[in-house]
Amino acid sequence: MTNTASARALFARTKTDKFALGAFNIDNQETLIAIAKAAQAKHSPVLVEVSQGEVEALGLHNVRCLVDNYRAEYGIEMYINLDHSPSVASAKAGIDAGFEFIHIDLSQAKKDATDEEIIAATREVVEYAKTTGALVESEPHYFGGASNIHKEAIDYDEIRKTFSTPTEAVKFIEATGIDTFAVAIGNLHGLYPVPKQLDLDLLAAVRAAAPGYLSLHGGSGTPDDQFIGAVERGISKININSEMRRAFRDTLEKVLAANPDEYAVVKLMPEVISAVQAVVEHKMDVFGSAGKAA
Repeated sequence: MTNTASARALFARTKTDKFALGAFNIDNQETLIAIAKAAQAKHSPVLVEVSQGEVEALGLHNVRCLVDNYRAEYGIEMYINLDHSPSVASAKAGIDAGFEFIHIDLSQAKKDATDEEIIAATREVVEYAKTTGALVESEPHYFGGASNIHKEAIDYDEIRKTFSTPTEAVKFIEATGIDTFAVAIGNLHGLYPVPKQLDLDLLAAVRAAAPGYLSLHGGSGTPDDQFIGAVERGISKININSEMRRAFRDTLEKVLAANPDEYAVVKLMPEVISAVQAVVEHKMDVFGSAGKAA
């Protein structure tokens, strides 16, 4: 079975077995090791993902090789998602590199993109993905926030204006042919001073109306009970980034302060890797993916 066929079978299992795949961003090799260790410890399938900045830093084909190497080394079920690909060309490059999951987000680079432009770009990627069988994800508008630590409160009056609706979801899925629709129900990229609040009733309505799979971006800072509620209502994929970045940086700062004379950075990494691994393992438990690896 090809990687993409296995990935499609896995995504189908999220529906039948009622769990969500964690999609975890990597900035570096240490973060990838933490994810691989977590997947092995929890016997969980997992998605590693990179967005444009990470692609520019690491390289598409380097990421493909690293994931393949660690998947074999740890004996785990691990795939790659290209997150928020800002153009048709970059999405196609991810498909050509063998990524099993592709998220095309034209509005990431062009926030004033029209509905027609977004649909046309997404349809082009969906057609191209048929060459490998990669699963394509998208949404009809710019998704707010940034994967960082924010000091400002969440302006729900503002982000509610871009919440998904069942009608909108069905219309977009039918117009584009995507496999996965990225819902907007109170989720937002980044970590904020207050917990995120998901509209689970709205999610249930979208799930009842829309075919295919649903994903949840901006998962960091969401209470566990709301994740559990989202999974119960049909979310198949949840993106986590900022919580891992915070664990990485906070632990690295602590280790550096405790070891001012150590310049062999590799010796400082085990504690950092463990801290990120703990974040990933906890999410796997909450998402229900622990024990679900093929």
